[in-house]
Amino acid sequence: MKNKSLNLTMLMDLYELTMANGIFTSDMRDTVTYFDMFFRRVPDKGGYAIMAGLEQLIEYMNDLHFDDDDIEYLKSLNLFCDEFIDYLRGFKFDCDVWAVPEGTVIFPHEPIVTVRGSAMQALMLETMLLVAINHQSLIATKANRIVRAAQGRPVMEFGARRAHGSGASYYGARAAVIGGATGTSCILSAKDFGVKASGTMAHSWVQLFADEYTAFKTYAEKYPDSCLLLVDTYNVLKSGIPNAIKVFDEVLKPLGKRPLGIRIDSGDITYLSKKARKMLDDAGYPDCKICVSNSLDEHLIRGMIAQGAKVDTYGVGERLITASSEAVFGGVYKLSAVEKNGKVIPKIKISENTAKITLPGIKIPWRLYDKETGKAIADVITLNHEKIDDSEPYEIFDPVHTWKRKVVTNFVAKKLQVKVFEKGKQVYESPSVSEIAAYCKEQVDSMWEEVKRFENPHDYYVDLSEDLWNLRNDLLRTLNKN
Repeated sequence: MKNKSLNLTMLMDLYELTMANGIFTSDMRDTVTYFDMFFRRVPDKGGYAIMAGLEQLIEYMNDLHFDDDDIEYLKSLNLFCDEFIDYLRGFKFDCDVWAVPEGTVIFPHEPIVTVRGSAMQALMLETMLLVAINHQSLIATKANRIVRAAQGRPVMEFGARRAHGSGASYYGARAAVIGGATGTSCILSAKDFGVKASGTMAHSWVQLFADEYTAFKTYAEKYPDSCLLLVDTYNVLKSGIPNAIKVFDEVLKPLGKRPLGIRIDSGDITYLSKKARKMLDDAGYPDCKICVSNSLDEHLIRGMIAQGAKVDTYGVGERLITASSEAVFGGVYKLSAVEKNGKVIPKIKISENTAKITLPGIKIPWRLYDKETGKAIADVITLNHEKIDDSEPYEIFDPVHTWKRKVVTNFVAKKLQVKVFEKGKQVYESPSVSEIAAYCKEQVDSMWEEVKRFENPHDYYVDLSEDLWNLRNDLLRTLNKN
């Protein structure tokens, strides 16, 4: 969380430090490396994902240091030489970092974070880099699916108590807002990230009083300008809504106030919402909103809308904050190049699982947009010396089925990454969460509807430049001969 005293520098796998120690004591101490973070598969078989978590990665990189108790603990492991321990004691971060801005639509295999620096330092970043980006990108992606399912109806993040720990609750709320949620029930997140705090009442409020009517009346008297009553503690149609209407008539109407809404948290919500809407309309409260909750996700929300549910807003908790249908985002951090004597040596990882074969070299991801429609055509990953000239026709091709080729004209080419750190100094300022959320909406709007389908979305092309494709295949051929 922001302004915390906890030092997260040691939030790393042991092998990161044992490898760094080995490099420190070898002739590779000054070796410069390039590492890419990318992911291999979109969660929930979706068409795209949402980048999030960069601000927390920046905070982490800005505060990299080893405390005295960290040093003492590392010495006690008897794994590290004294010189390396001294290096850690005076540790100074000096890497270059590029990243795709938060809220950007991202696709498998393209580099979303790139780190250039000494092998020792670049290795040490792996765990926390993946923690920050994987978690929030997963939640932002899930939130965006839920928000799209709601078809313009507001979605509030209600999952703080269901999250996997306080950090997941705090940062998950942030990611949910980036993905499109209109607010969060988590007050700490709302305060720190400048987003709307949303909430109603719990069933315990209703149960505390002698009867439901008294509970509603007391609440309305305390909060006449934001009166939203939870009507399913006992019986939605027989007591909850009738008592709510009675309180609206007796407490709010004399004050010249209108009710904000009611919330239904159990039962057949589609059926209950239809009945509730008629009862409220007949009582003279057509402007009274119906908010629903109860283990919702994108599939349940789509089903409700298809069945004609009369719902104005959705409160989504556990299945959003935990991304319950997908436990892991799956981003990885892999070596892509080494600099030696001023020369770049591309590196590749080979696997029997072709999805795990990495892309070698120093790379730049681009997005091509159609000038007329503003829609994204495809992404292209090039080597860093290449430029895409959008004043000229440009041929793209499927990197697997290479005979599938297309000449793109009348387009705009944009680099996806921005520089975040230069020699350890931050050179990028994170936008506010609300600004990131607005940017995310623009990004999603730039995708064709076919890419945004929930079932069998269109495969958005992430193509390789001819030079990168040739480099990868040359390395594969060479290494397979050995």
